[in-house]
Amino acid sequence: MNKPTLHTILSPQLLNIYDVNNSIVVIIDVFRATSTIATALYHGAAKIIPVDSVELCIELGNSTPNSITAGERDGKVIEGLQYGNSPAEYPRSFIEGKTLVLTTTNGTKLLHMALANGASEIITGSFPNLNSVCNYLLQQNKNVFLGCSAWKNRFNLEDTLFAGAVINQIKNYFTIHCDSSLMAEQMYQLHQNDLYSFARSTTHWHRLSKFGLDKDLEYCVTRNVADVLPQYHDGNLKVK
Repeated sequence: MNKPTLHTILSPQLLNIYDVNNSIVVIIDVFRATSTIATALYHGAAKIIPVDSVELCIELGNSTPNSITAGERDGKVIEGLQYGNSPAEYPRSFIEGKTLVLTTTNGTKLLHMALANGASEIITGSFPNLNSVCNYLLQQNKNVFLGCSAWKNRFNLEDTLFAGAVINQIKNYFTIHCDSSLMAEQMYQLHQNDLYSFARSTTHWHRLSKFGLDKDLEYCVTRNVADVLPQYHDGNLKVK
């Protein structure tokens, strides 16, 4: 039996050169959108509505019962929204049963791009829900694209590092002829025992740590602390 294929897309700017039709696309935005999505759902959020514009975020927040609006641009909370994109803002005592309407710089945009390009299924992945992502992909027997949200279309290390972590766990069950996947896995293998110190060297860490977010960022590279599978369906992300 032929194995399904797996590719790693290193930036949203490269999405259009891949055929994602009838495939699972994993949206990866480690710092911090997909880490926050996993955490909020793990702590009991009813659902998350990911949107790609601030205006729509505010509009849906006003029309959706028991909802809160959240988002950032360039690491800062957007004026007009209630909360930011920090996993620490969404403990169970606050988020349980609520709907989170979320817009971010990179991750929510890539999600909507993947939908527009014909992805049959979208899930979100980050280190806090690594095992759930891997277990699900192994069960589906479908072609997979690991979509790195990057930073304003520029390659970043942390999303590629997570792609490598996924590949390291599931590669025996996929056909992988993809140099970006090979690079991602080798980078993960090289740094899997010192994720914190390696992540601290990234451009995005330096960018966000200026806002005092070091604890946030350490959490975002901690494996399996919010191990649920956010799956996109009918405009919402919910736990599978």
